[in-house]
Amino acid sequence: MRLHLRSERSSAADHRVVRLAASWCLAYPDAGLLRRIDLLRAGLADIPETSASTELATFLDHLSETDPARLTQDYVDVFDLSGRQTLFLTYWTDGDTRRRGETLAAIKRGYRDSGFAVDLRGELPDYLPVILEFAARVDPERGGTLLAEHRGALELIRFALLDKASPYAHVLAAVCATLPGESPPDRASAIAMRGHRPEVESVGLEPFDPRLLPLHTGAEAGALR
Repeated sequence: MRLHLRSERSSAADHRVVRLAASWCLAYPDAGLLRRIDLLRAGLADIPETSASTELATFLDHLSETDPARLTQDYVDVFDLSGRQTLFLTYWTDGDTRRRGETLAAIKRGYRDSGFAVDLRGELPDYLPVILEFAARVDPERGGTLLAEHRGALELIRFALLDKASPYAHVLAAVCATLPGESPPDRASAIAMRGHRPEVESVGLEPFDPRLLPLHTGAEAGALR
């Protein structure tokens, strides 16, 4: 039984590494992000190889092999010039309705109830990179539940990125792979998931996982500059 619990905790901690790496990968690909590619690879190398880590490794290869100017232009084309791949999760479930405002308020309350000050950096609380960082660094249980509640939105973003043949589809596939169950086989199945609020398996987590350090320690990041 002890071995089983230790395995569950390890898996949950691995998900935190994947989610933090995914949060960074979804950031604007400026020079700061490109300098951190090796740190991200090191963090992923320290966890067991899974479909999630493989998807992120593929995306990191894309970052390292593509001209920086092309990376920034592609990011703008995918996320800034079109709402078809938006990373604001409640847009996919509530659209521009009053209900969306209520959902955003509920997400913000969840951040507050975690007992930590969450810096939204000027973004709405449903912005996927913010939720991923919250799930990785602040409150894995609340963050995992939040991601699972918006599984349909995550899968729809993944399909939209696949339609555009965007490498960012690898990042969304990695995020979805950290959640219970298989990804839906088609867009219609993903749409059907939007209103579903699945239960999330809660596993005890150590409050401190040193494997997260290579991904966000300021001193180490500064050493790459």
